[in-house]
Amino acid sequence: MDKIIDDKELGRLIVREHARAKRLVFRSKSDAIYVSVPLGVTVSEVEKAIEELRSKLKATKQKVVRPIIDLDYRIDTEFFKLSLVRGARDKFLAHSELGEMKIICPPDADFTDEKLQAWLQKVIEEAVRRNAKIILPPRLYMLSQQHHLPYKSVKINASRGRWGSCSASKAINLSCFLVLLPKHLIDYVLLHELCHTREMNHGDRFWHLLNELTDGKALDLRQELKRHKTAISD
Repeated sequence: MDKIIDDKELGRLIVREHARAKRLVFRSKSDAIYVSVPLGVTVSEVEKAIEELRSKLKATKQKVVRPIIDLDYRIDTEFFKLSLVRGARDKFLAHSELGEMKIICPPDADFTDEKLQAWLQKVIEEAVRRNAKIILPPRLYMLSQQHHLPYKSVKINASRGRWGSCSASKAINLSCFLVLLPKHLIDYVLLHELCHTREMNHGDRFWHLLNELTDGKALDLRQELKRHKTAISD
């Protein structure tokens, strides 16, 4: 389970244990600083490392700037499209339906306002999550049936740190931001998690299975996913 550290200067730090990690690794994203740690590392050890790296972490975080959401901001993916347009009313109005969202903005909207940016971010994320809950579970079920890889349950979250996960009890978690990926990468992530219902680690048998299910393209798809950044998940 993730451990959360709230720092007044650096903001939120999300600490995750990784069995293969040999040292602490810090990655700054717009929503938080993600810390990968070896098994058994304590919170106090992480906090000590934070103090030692504070100036560097602060400088790195300042470079991570989320694109401003304004009238030029667009999301145009296969399963979700977003546009902002100027309207005549003095209030914001959000129209959302499956696969598409339009935000009507007042003529005098100040897009440099931090509170407005936070609101827009929240509204868009909620729309993405609603779409993900409709789109992803049926797709996961179909792939599960097709490849005879049953799972116990599926939940949709707003994780930016990972696209998906699968527990030892075969409970699958999926990031709602998956719907902003191309369809073939969505399927790759879903198949990746389904393979974990049979092989819990990333050993040779896991990659052999995933390779069989992706027509021998597992490693290529993995590299493509690493290069891919969605419009709002960074």
